[in-house]
Amino acid sequence: MSDTYAALLNKVREKRPLVHHITNYVTVNDCANITLAIGASPVMADAIGEAADIAAISGAVVLNMGTLNENTIPSMIAAGKSANEKGVPVVFDPVGAGASVLRNDTAARLINDVKLSVLRGNISEIRFIAGLSSQTKGVDASDGDIADADSAGQTAKMLAQKLKCIVVVSGAVDTISDGNKIVLVENGHPMLGNQTGTGCMCSSLIGSFCGAARDEAFAAAVTAMICMGIAGELAFEKAGQLGSGSFRAALHDAVSRMDAAMFTKQAKYHEA
Repeated sequence: MSDTYAALLNKVREKRPLVHHITNYVTVNDCANITLAIGASPVMADAIGEAADIAAISGAVVLNMGTLNENTIPSMIAAGKSANEKGVPVVFDPVGAGASVLRNDTAARLINDVKLSVLRGNISEIRFIAGLSSQTKGVDASDGDIADADSAGQTAKMLAQKLKCIVVVSGAVDTISDGNKIVLVENGHPMLGNQTGTGCMCSSLIGSFCGAARDEAFAAAVTAMICMGIAGELAFEKAGQLGSGSFRAALHDAVSRMDAAMFTKQAKYHEA
């Protein structure tokens, strides 16, 4: 399977898919740049007057609730429905689900109204959406939920079956399920958890790979999480001792320089 995942690196750079983001203003620049770094083309169009039109011509759509507001919710729904009509993959990042009524209602509405290809979140967000007890801490996973992360695989599998989409749980070990199989990705570095937006960037990478391979959402999700994990390891080797700002720049560098040989050599994953 390593060759299958690595081949997607070449495919995304050959196809340069347009990835439509309706994301948050804290991480929008990082999401755009990580999309460019992997070889795709980002567009950030959240106005209701064009969200559906842009989604219709995109390779993938990424919807992110990070800085949720009443103006972008209709745009997310419109973009998602338009993408569904055109067979465009939709990646949903339910940032902060469980933290407020607005976020909870919006997540439920998007899941009900839009057919998702991939749902990616931290363990607290995914547990909440799955209807399990969770202790969401703002937009971060709670320590209590992280301590129970051993159940992430079964939670992801159950939710994937329910929603009929790929479910990705980000963490020290990333968990990806299609409702049948479960893959655990062990690449990464703790410094990734101290950077704003690494989860959002993972969703952008998933969207980029989905845009290059519409019928391979599971492989796209696994490839994206391995890619970010390897980039975190390489960034720490290069600049981790210099501090978080240098690490951030090195992370983008590592993604932009990722190739199939490097990917295959350093990928650490297995099927549960």
